[in-house]
Amino acid sequence: MALLTTTFNPVDHSRSATNELIRDVHDPPQHTVTLPLPSELPYHIMSASELADQCMSEINNYLNGKPSNDQYGLELFHRALMLHDTLAWEAIQESFKGVVRRWMSGHPLKKVACSFDSEENYVAQAFARFWQATAGNQEIRFRTLAAVLRYLRACLHGAILDTLRAYSRPQEVPLPEPGEPGEPLTKDQDDSPKLWEVILSLIPDERQQRVAYLLFHCHLKPREIIQFCPQEFSDVREIYRLRRTIFERLLRNADYLRWRLNNHF
Repeated sequence: MALLTTTFNPVDHSRSATNELIRDVHDPPQHTVTLPLPSELPYHIMSASELADQCMSEINNYLNGKPSNDQYGLELFHRALMLHDTLAWEAIQESFKGVVRRWMSGHPLKKVACSFDSEENYVAQAFARFWQATAGNQEIRFRTLAAVLRYLRACLHGAILDTLRAYSRPQEVPLPEPGEPGEPLTKDQDDSPKLWEVILSLIPDERQQRVAYLLFHCHLKPREIIQFCPQEFSDVREIYRLRRTIFERLLRNADYLRWRLNNHF
């Protein structure tokens, strides 16, 4: 009588169990989620940076003769000027400062204007004037982005002309304060000290406070600061850099500054 024997192979058994397990367990269905591109979002829900990017893209389309859309730029300026959105205003300055620089570079009065002030500061003044004239002003309504840019360009032109007019008038050198050699007198003795207090409260850095005092309280130009305060400042570029920082800080706090001054006056 023959005896039937079987040999147990653990490798084969394991492979078989694995195959059965694979047949019994199915992978869950995969769902692919496709997010819309920023340019495909409705402009009213875009972030300020997305609006700025799309706005510049539309400007490039226009310059290249392609169809373009003003709504991204108009929405960005609406948020900044009417809703006082700080991020939108910062995005505008960052996106359009190159445009304003090109206007400055091609301005017929650039050479003589830059003999009195820096190109960088004229750009800053253009944005400052634009903000002062349009922020919260319900009487100014821009229907096209081209109209916005024309107004911004006019602000740059105004800054240049005002600087040239100021330097075309006879300049009087202020006398030093008694006991303070080299310290210029303020030109407007009736200026309210409250105005200076409000400005000072928004500028925490001591060196910026000093420059702000000489600019706003003593009404000096950057080169005049170098002339009157050579022991404190020797590089006019530092004055320009500090002044730009001061302007940007005051612009970011324009609503607060206006509120404080309205309450006082």
